[in-house]
Amino acid sequence: MSKLAREEPRILGPLPGPRSARWLERDEKVTSPSYTRMYPLVVRRAKGAMIEDMDGNRFLDFTAGIAVVNVGHSHPQVVAAIRKQAGRLVHMSGTDFYYPPQVKLAERLAAIAPGPEPKRVFFTNSGAESVEAALKLARRHTGRKRVISFLGAFHGRTYGAMSLSGSKPMQRRGFSPLVPEIHHARYGDLESVAALLHSICPPDELAAVFVEPIQGEGGYIVPPDGFLKGLRRICDEHGALLVFDEVQCGMGRTGRMFACEHWGVAADILCLAKGLANGLPLGAIVARKSVMDWPAGSHASTFGGNPVACAASLATIDLLERKYQASAVERGRQLMDGLEHLATRFRFIREVRGLGLMIGVEIQNHEGGQHPLLRDRVIELAFHRGLLLLPCGPSTLRFCPPLCLTPRQVEIGLDLLAEALALAEEESNNVGRHVNDIAQHV
Repeated sequence: MSKLAREEPRILGPLPGPRSARWLERDEKVTSPSYTRMYPLVVRRAKGAMIEDMDGNRFLDFTAGIAVVNVGHSHPQVVAAIRKQAGRLVHMSGTDFYYPPQVKLAERLAAIAPGPEPKRVFFTNSGAESVEAALKLARRHTGRKRVISFLGAFHGRTYGAMSLSGSKPMQRRGFSPLVPEIHHARYGDLESVAALLHSICPPDELAAVFVEPIQGEGGYIVPPDGFLKGLRRICDEHGALLVFDEVQCGMGRTGRMFACEHWGVAADILCLAKGLANGLPLGAIVARKSVMDWPAGSHASTFGGNPVACAASLATIDLLERKYQASAVERGRQLMDGLEHLATRFRFIREVRGLGLMIGVEIQNHEGGQHPLLRDRVIELAFHRGLLLLPCGPSTLRFCPPLCLTPRQVEIGLDLLAEALALAEEESNNVGRHVNDIAQHV
């Protein structure tokens, strides 16, 4: 079997190939229809920033498993840590017993989380579970019920996390009633928060403000300077907690370990997952010691802080600190420059925004409005050329590749994207000409 690392994409025939197609047929019969699959990719193996499907087609991965494998697929140091720990202990439920990997990781996270006060850590299995834990802790610690979140936010699909989210109607449709006393303000708009506090959300009843330092699913939205500091000031003024959801933007993705560090603001509770264990299910909340004051038995998790996942996380954090945070800055600058150049070539690119290797490209129609169909077509065309992309927000291309991306892979990705954009533009122009021809003959 030939090596995958650093190889260029190769597409051997029409996608999906025959082996992948057979797996798609099997999947269709047994898995939930709620899953959202953007294109027919059936993964056989992956290494670094490269993925191979069941038919031997190779793709350059600019998704990182939805911003999860931050140090790359199957990084040898992470794999070695997993194998070593799996040979010693796979499970012993850290909310009932003790084992060194969980203690070591808690110490590490407490040490690197922003803010001067000592921290405590609670482990979960996912981002949604981290948000749920933070919501419970905030209400219990403050004795208050109301919470402010933001339009465009995505915090997860469990009930509390879904109630905090304000991204897409589909994520809420059919699931009411949701968790009560959650109010939504406009992201990046402190006046919108103040309006809630002066109208329907009495500040003395406010338990917490939940916010993504950079919105993920909402469209990779970078807030204006002063927004996070303003939220910190509002929370301090009214005795509420500030909760940062860094599930997607944390763990080195923006060039800092945590995105909030770009603005010098610390949270009372920090929610983590995704890149925390580079592919193994692990999440956490890191809270100020004075805030994490709930008693024994008030919250628990059978699998949260699993020893194998903790070992993978310790290896991941070591790699991020030694190498890949810096790589996110360097490759992020290279990718951003390339995307901004493409924006000068293609008029339907409205904006390129982001930090590090968390970059969004906003697609627009001829009137300057959102164009989700064109965005999705670009993603499809890129897939058939060997580049994996994802959408986010109403009309944004999402770029969240592994931080191990090489300069050459950035160049390849930009070239493949340019091909997809050019063909999408040609198709769009042909449709426009066809509509005009029909109009002239009516």
